[in-house]
Amino acid sequence: MAEGEKSLDGLELGKQWLEAADSRVEMFRYLKEQVPQIFCLKKEFSPQEEDELMQSRLFHPLECFLFGEDPHEGLEKLKQGNTSSQLCGRVFKEGETVYSCRDCAIDPTCVLCMDCFQDSVHKGHRYKMHASSGGGFCDCGDIEAWKIGPCCSKHDPGADTAMVTDDCVLEPEIYGRAERLFRILLHYVTDFLVWDENHELPAELQPGTKENAYYCVLYNDEHHSYDHVIYTLQRSVNCDQAEAQTHTALIDKEGRRAVKRGTLRSCQQARDLIRPLRVEILHAAVMAHQTFVLRLGPWFQKIISYSVGFRQAFCQVALEANADGDPPCLISRLMLHDGKMYKGARKIVHELIFCSMLMETEFKRLFAIEFTKYYKHLQKDFIIDDHERSISITVLSVQIFTVPTLARQLIEEGNVIKVIVGTVMELLREHLDNNSRFFFLGYNSDKFSRIQIIFHDLRYILISKPSVWTEDLRREFLEGFKVFLGLLKCMQGMEEVKRQFGQHIAVEPEWEAGFSLQIQLRHILAMFQDWCSSDEEILLLAFEECHKVLMQCNNQSFHREPTKYHMLKHILHLRPYKVSQEPVSIHLPISRLLAGLYVLMCRTGAVERLHDPERFDHTFLAEHPLRCVVLAAQVSAEMWRRNGLSLVSQVYYYQDVKCRDEMYDKDILMLQIAASKMDPNHFLMLVLLRFELFDYFKGNMNKDQDELIQWNRLTEEMLYLLIVVIGERYVPGVSQVTKEDVTMREVIHLLCIEPMAHSSLVKGLPENESHETGLETVITKVATFKKPGVSGHGLYGVKKERLVEFNPFFYHYSRSQHSKAEESQKKRRTHEGHDKALRPPEPPAFCPAFSSIVRLLSSDIIIHVLRHTLQRAAEDRATHWTEAMIQRALHLMGQALLEEKAQLEESTMEEVAFDFSLKARRIGSEHGKSVFHLLSKIKSVPSLEAQKDMVKWVLQMFEIVKCLREKSSPTASMSVDTTKPEESVQDKEKAERKRKAEAAKLHRQKIMAQMSAMQKNFIESNKMLYDNMPESGTQGAPVVTTESCAMEHRELTVAIGPHRGSSPAEREVLTCILCQEEQEVAAQAPAMVLTGCVQRSTVLTQCRGKIPTNRADGTGTSYPLFMPPELAVGTHTGSCGHVMHATCWQKYFEAVQNMTRNRLHAELIIDLENGEYLCPLCKSLCNTVVPLIPFERLMFNYENAEIIGQHLTLPRWIQIISARIKGLKSVAQDNDCNTESSSVDADSSLCGEGQPDFRSILSYGVQEPRKFSDSIVEMLVVCATTVHRVGLHTAPNELCPRVPLMAWNTCAFTIQAIENILQEEGKSLFGSLQNRQLAGLKAIVQFSAAQRIKSSQAVIQRHFNDMLGVLLPVVGRKSTPSLPEVDFFHLLVGLVLSIPALYQEEAVDLQPSAVSSAYNHLHILHLVTMAHMLQVLLSSTDFPAVAGEETEESRAAAELYTTVSQHTERLIPDVSGLAVAERVKRGIEPFLRCAALFFNCLTGVQPPEELFSTTVTSQGQMEALCSYLALPSNVFQLFQGHRDAVTPLLKRWCGSPAVTKALNDKTPTVRYPRRRNHLIDLPEDYSALLNQASHFQCPNSTDDDRKHPTLCLFCGAILCSQSSCCLSQLEGEDVGACTAHAANCGAGVGMFLRIRECEIVLMASRTRGSTYPAPYLDDYGETDPHLGRGNPLHLCPERYRKLNLLWQQHCILEEIARSLEVVNVMFAFEWQML
Repeated sequence: MAEGEKSLDGLELGKQWLEAADSRVEMFRYLKEQVPQIFCLKKEFSPQEEDELMQSRLFHPLECFLFGEDPHEGLEKLKQGNTSSQLCGRVFKEGETVYSCRDCAIDPTCVLCMDCFQDSVHKGHRYKMHASSGGGFCDCGDIEAWKIGPCCSKHDPGADTAMVTDDCVLEPEIYGRAERLFRILLHYVTDFLVWDENHELPAELQPGTKENAYYCVLYNDEHHSYDHVIYTLQRSVNCDQAEAQTHTALIDKEGRRAVKRGTLRSCQQARDLIRPLRVEILHAAVMAHQTFVLRLGPWFQKIISYSVGFRQAFCQVALEANADGDPPCLISRLMLHDGKMYKGARKIVHELIFCSMLMETEFKRLFAIEFTKYYKHLQKDFIIDDHERSISITVLSVQIFTVPTLARQLIEEGNVIKVIVGTVMELLREHLDNNSRFFFLGYNSDKFSRIQIIFHDLRYILISKPSVWTEDLRREFLEGFKVFLGLLKCMQGMEEVKRQFGQHIAVEPEWEAGFSLQIQLRHILAMFQDWCSSDEEILLLAFEECHKVLMQCNNQSFHREPTKYHMLKHILHLRPYKVSQEPVSIHLPISRLLAGLYVLMCRTGAVERLHDPERFDHTFLAEHPLRCVVLAAQVSAEMWRRNGLSLVSQVYYYQDVKCRDEMYDKDILMLQIAASKMDPNHFLMLVLLRFELFDYFKGNMNKDQDELIQWNRLTEEMLYLLIVVIGERYVPGVSQVTKEDVTMREVIHLLCIEPMAHSSLVKGLPENESHETGLETVITKVATFKKPGVSGHGLYGVKKERLVEFNPFFYHYSRSQHSKAEESQKKRRTHEGHDKALRPPEPPAFCPAFSSIVRLLSSDIIIHVLRHTLQRAAEDRATHWTEAMIQRALHLMGQALLEEKAQLEESTMEEVAFDFSLKARRIGSEHGKSVFHLLSKIKSVPSLEAQKDMVKWVLQMFEIVKCLREKSSPTASMSVDTTKPEESVQDKEKAERKRKAEAAKLHRQKIMAQMSAMQKNFIESNKMLYDNMPESGTQGAPVVTTESCAMEHRELTVAIGPHRGSSPAEREVLTCILCQEEQEVAAQAPAMVLTGCVQRSTVLTQCRGKIPTNRADGTGTSYPLFMPPELAVGTHTGSCGHVMHATCWQKYFEAVQNMTRNRLHAELIIDLENGEYLCPLCKSLCNTVVPLIPFERLMFNYENAEIIGQHLTLPRWIQIISARIKGLKSVAQDNDCNTESSSVDADSSLCGEGQPDFRSILSYGVQEPRKFSDSIVEMLVVCATTVHRVGLHTAPNELCPRVPLMAWNTCAFTIQAIENILQEEGKSLFGSLQNRQLAGLKAIVQFSAAQRIKSSQAVIQRHFNDMLGVLLPVVGRKSTPSLPEVDFFHLLVGLVLSIPALYQEEAVDLQPSAVSSAYNHLHILHLVTMAHMLQVLLSSTDFPAVAGEETEESRAAAELYTTVSQHTERLIPDVSGLAVAERVKRGIEPFLRCAALFFNCLTGVQPPEELFSTTVTSQGQMEALCSYLALPSNVFQLFQGHRDAVTPLLKRWCGSPAVTKALNDKTPTVRYPRRRNHLIDLPEDYSALLNQASHFQCPNSTDDDRKHPTLCLFCGAILCSQSSCCLSQLEGEDVGACTAHAANCGAGVGMFLRIRECEIVLMASRTRGSTYPAPYLDDYGETDPHLGRGNPLHLCPERYRKLNLLWQQHCILEEIARSLEVVNVMFAFEWQML
């Protein structure tokens, strides 16, 4: 009925509004009444009630008005005639993963959401993934964003339709109503969003009676801290801390919050107290309307999504101009007010723009025009705004400026380039100096970084160059280019530096701002050049304009008139200038842009059309770039040391990969342009003058040592510059090379330094505007890939055939890279048997415009420079030359000779004007000082030994060129040294001798290997002979035959029972790692200890997430007395295997405690309160020490054992043990257990012969117990207390009765964990453990066995009695668990290690003799094994299908199965004896393996050979295990052999209520063999995980805030980490979701994968954790933390296996400690909040 009334009311209202003369007035009248009744009441509704009221009273009538009928019916009709949109338009949240296709995207800003990407063709392409910063939207369906595959399968319209504006499919009436409604509501929304505190409500919305109810509203700002706001609120509005924190969190999230409701006066008082925070007082009615406006935003989005027609109507209304034309359209009003709006309001407006105007092509164009119109205003608002850009309206620029057609239109119609650059200029005007150049002293870094963001918009506009130029586009682009040149003009020559003399500079000048600008402009400059190159006319006009502006930038370069400079009859007119004395600037963007444009003209051929090329003064053009290069050279020569680090940093960036393509490279280009146009001698004179070496090379030398060193360094730099100008031709336009060739050369030279990872290569290569380096297209041509192992990353190595392209003076090498590359290549050449000469590579030929550069090599001046340099080396005066100078001179000569050779081979000699070799031989030859003669001289200079090979090569090249000129064959004279042929002969002989010596060495090694093999073969063939020979030092010993040896060996490999082998008798002498002294491990000696780490573990759990609580009293028979079969949580003790004296360790531990307390954040690494320390040697984390106890040397009497065995059968043993327990109880003074609860009340049917008495047990052999030294006893207590404290998570108490139990438990659990790893890795049970693991295991077993020495014997006897109760159950005893409720290996260890306590007498300490122990162990093992076999049988429901003949074993198995079935009244039909035997054997195998490890460590008896091998069959392994454990190979024989004793026990075991309950499936039981735990299976493709994360919903939150989905690798749960919504309480402390989960899932240990960050987090407690690389690698074998590179990632099984091993070997704690030790943590991370 209510629904019907609501419909009627809504329809009636809608009808009234429709028929009203002014719908707006009627609607407002209704809203005036209803809105204040729903929102902002004194007693607020719950969110759910508020939503229901809003829907029924407000939205329903509005929808009725819109549809003209019931909204549900109207919507159904609308759906029938509507088509889904081709555009996705999903708006990204911050942190959401987005994808970009590197093959198909028009630019890097074109991205897809996760769902669209998964259903698109791009999934198989080269894609990148990264986290969105929020605010963008999915480009699926936008044909302008993609080269191919614009739509995913979901948004594909099914036909090749172009993305055009959909026709309006709405009926005219609905469209008219929609326009009318949207106009009213959008005005309403706009008015309240741009509301000012002083505004009055419009008359239509004024309430009838204005009540005195106001709100004090606090707004967000980015200046005040959380704590400040919380404190202010507590003080001003009297709220508690929790409420203040809630207010503050919501203010930060939504932008504002009403913190007080009251009268106007009370709100004003609160406002005065809250200030200076931004606060307003708003009337309750205004507040209600503003709240409703925020709810209207999502409603608009919902309505718009119903139909394209609604969307168009909304856009039409939002963009329509006002009638009077003065106020802007509604959307512009909202945009212009964006900076003043709070976060929540901004978000609504932005989302409305996204879902409306940006989804419609035509309206997107109109919106872009509006946006551009107000662009400057919006950017100015953003600059003064303190909010992040992601919530500013300016972020929408990327959505419109990156659309190619839109960008062209905005250039043509609104000259957007001019607008953007003009905005930047206006904002930077305050930084101009008197010369109209930028000067950034004292700039505001926050404001400046906001201004820089504007350059992104310019990049977006230029991102795709036009294929067709219109006249309008040409005109407007050139106009914009001129404005851009105006910006560059302000940068040309800015921030000049002058060399500091005398004293060091006092204050480092500001330089970062200038380089930040340069880095922002880097791609923009390249894009402008790219645009210019696409049209020849534009290119010529841009070049002319650029040259014109450069000529205007005089920069007061010269203060003096030109002077004549003379050298070798050459005269140069030049104004004097010295870089070392006058101001110089590193910023020359116009000069560099001009160089770039000139090369483009050469490349396109437009240079031919250049008007009057002679008018260019190339000396002037080269002047500033040359100064820059000289400045870098002088800084390298340490001439500017007093100018501080700022200049060093500028020069570094000038040549660094981030800036060099538009700085250093362009300077070299301008010098090449000048060199190609100027007289070569004049160019060289200019270089010498600017390097301040002119006088030096004219012979005017100063004797000052410092100046000589400077000149030498400058000469090196000057020669290097000449090498670069002549040799660096890999620029398209300078020579005939492609961009691919350039990239290949860069890669080759990077790989010549060392093999590199893909990411290192990418960092070393310049990126284009699309963040691409071109590496993938060339890498396979120049390099080979070496895959990574389980750590490290894949490496690329340069291909051998590409090494000929190596240039030791590659111009992009830094000094350190040059040294490394040179050393690396010399090593390689030596290794390959070549000489060490690093020859210059043969360069590509220059293009015609640059071909005259090579004339530099044959000019008079260069010959003079080379002669002068070589002359100094020939004189060999230490300070007058350097090896680096000679190296560069030799390289230059090599370049010249290669050029001459190439020209001679291509043309006839008459045509070749290049005559370097002739001049080098001729000039100065009359005095024996020609280049050629000097070369021959320096060959013998001792300090040039390293360059000897290079000198020889240059002389050979002279000969080759000479032969080419004489047209004779060069081969005859190639290897001949014309000056000293005897040296060449000597070198040859030396090499020959070396070769022969190597051959002889190899021959000797081969013969030795053959002899060794023959010797081994002989020994194998004559083994008998060797076995019978007495060894040296043992003459006189009896000779034992092989047969008797083998017999003895077989007997020795039994660990228990009457045939047990002997313990090893050799002494164990160990060295203390602290004092380095040796000591024998002995029971009476001072204690030696092993480092140990005790931790709780869930590695073996069968019920993850269910950790049992411990009984506090310690008297119960639950855990730790009995370990449940689920192994829910165990105590693991591991060791790194390093040994110390106990006294040394105690001193070390005290020192660590004292030292660590004073160390910053040391508590993050080690927990002093819990006794932690780092191993002194390997830095493993430890928290205890395990005392080393040697094996007990027992005298075993085999004859006596045989006699006792005939009498001491299992039934007899049970009687004797029962009698002993009963007797001990009656003797004991403090009898704390009822006798009826003892297991001694067994039926008399178990007793065969006469009743044994209390002391019968002693008659089978006793001996004195072992005596231990005091220090060993002390260490036993230390270790036991730690195990007890950690294992039970309790306070330390060495007197607790559970201490020995925990020692036995850690022994059993550690063995189970080790057996689990060995089985998992397919390793043999024995012989596979590392020495440290084996030593640790033996120490733990011996420590556990020794617990009876220190503990109360009565306590141990009670524990034994309780444990034995499981095997000998008594009717009516309720506290003892039944078979399915116990882990039998833990029980076995407990019984074996506690039974010696039964031998305790009042007056004397006794322990069982070796024979007694052997039988005790045998009978306990037999009993436990049978019980475990029954446990396996009872838990089995599925028996394997086994084919084969019936055997004795299968018959015995079938008999057992039948007996058990009768007792349990459960029979599975058609189960063969073979199936039962197979199931039981497979089920008990892990138990037997653990038992073998345990008895081996307890007794030291050598196991059989089969257990050392992995090649033995499972049947062979089983037989070997049974043999070692004195079990029959057919284990079912146990039940037949002990039939008398077992038959009554079987009945009792099966009759337990717990067994009946388990069989009826009322309780889940563990199946055997237990499931082996692994880390969860991860998908091969990482994007599948990201997809999973994108659909993750936080269980405790519904907001859109960024979440950190984190995957538990133990159980697969996805958690919401680092979020306040998922905090929980753990032991009274707030902890994050991961910490709380780790406590339940891993007993405090956790391994999580943070999906969006692509990194593993290891956790070991609430305060400790560390990150670890994820096991996902890209195609280049590298991990990608935080998806920084964004390449597709795939699971690396080896690394995941390593992680699995890290967990299973209990090394997580150790890994965390190691990583924290390596990383110096300054600020502690709150791991508990993860």
